[in-house]
Amino acid sequence: MSHELVPHLFRTEFSKITAVISKFLGLEHLEVAEDIASDTFVVALETWPFQGIPENPTAWLYTVAKNKAKNYINRHYLFTGKIAPQVKSTCPNVPEIEIDLSAQNITDSQLQMLFAVCHPAIASEAQIGLALRILGGFGIDEIANAFLTNKETINKRLFRAKEKLRQEKVQLEFPPSTEIDKRLETVLTTLYLLYNEGYYSESRDAVLREDLCLEAMRLTYLLLQNEKTNLPPVNALLSLMCFHASRFPARKDANGQLVLYHDQDETLWNRELITKGIYYLQLAAQGNKISKYHLEASIAYWHTQKADTPEKWENILQLYNKLLVLEYSPVAALNRTYALAKANGKQEAIIQAEKLQLTHNHYYHTLLGELYENLDNNKAMACYETAFTLAKTQPDKQIIQKKIDRLKT
Repeated sequence: MSHELVPHLFRTEFSKITAVISKFLGLEHLEVAEDIASDTFVVALETWPFQGIPENPTAWLYTVAKNKAKNYINRHYLFTGKIAPQVKSTCPNVPEIEIDLSAQNITDSQLQMLFAVCHPAIASEAQIGLALRILGGFGIDEIANAFLTNKETINKRLFRAKEKLRQEKVQLEFPPSTEIDKRLETVLTTLYLLYNEGYYSESRDAVLREDLCLEAMRLTYLLLQNEKTNLPPVNALLSLMCFHASRFPARKDANGQLVLYHDQDETLWNRELITKGIYYLQLAAQGNKISKYHLEASIAYWHTQKADTPEKWENILQLYNKLLVLEYSPVAALNRTYALAKANGKQEAIIQAEKLQLTHNHYYHTLLGELYENLDNNKAMACYETAFTLAKTQPDKQIIQKKIDRLKT
């Protein structure tokens, strides 16, 4: 039983312990906090199989972590203004140390850690890596898999990011009210990218990394629990995540292969998550500022309406038009072209699609293939074959191969 419980608790409690101890010691001692948290779970693995699982495993972990932190402080005489401002370095007597692992301090510390790892001085990939490691309890192997790279690269990336935190003297604290909006933009971008790492997984063995998506949702919800960060863009981002997550059960078949939107079984969609998405989108409507998350969440809402009605695709098309004006991206432009085809027909969509010239993008050639089907099947076949050559993952190649096979019959 303990061999199952400890990994589960590691995922849920590692970040809490790390955040609180980092806040107590100072962010410059982040590695120490991580080591203390890790060692706490090593002790659990070593003792629980023989002594039995404690009545309250979480409280047991917190006690061990507190004692390890105190022992570290005693050994290294880490007396800051918080610990012992009047104690001289020669004094052997260490005052009583109290590390606050209350629910409120855990929440505050995690939220402050989120702002710290999303500091604008750190590269976006490193921000995501730090968020996964420190706040999500993800292992180096897991992070390397998510980024399609190796452990050495991830370790170097995280090391450089932690060094940057030291150089910038980043503190575990909430940004001033005058900076909260600007800093929040970076945090939301990181959470958005983290979610996309899972939703559009390019892992060689997974078409969907639900663990990454759920971690992004957990951290976004953490922002909503604090009145300083419970703001419309945050609600909009969580709404977007809920709408996408509602279709997880229908997005993979029994063999783990990707099921495209129009082939999904609507009865498998999670209606509770759709309802939550609507709820957060309504909360996001406060104020007079619209973000890309508002528009993308609205687009995702319409995708929870399976019926192919003119109203649906016209609404999606207009939302994409607004999104491209607000923040242009090739991916959004490509998705708009699909909505244009559904709303106004393939001929108009082909003209707009070919203007994009995303010639190195396999999604671009796949979409062109779909648009040319039944209009010029030779062109459609050529597009699919190009897409197959450019596709990097096996799931993408499998989908394209099915389209090629269908054209040949």
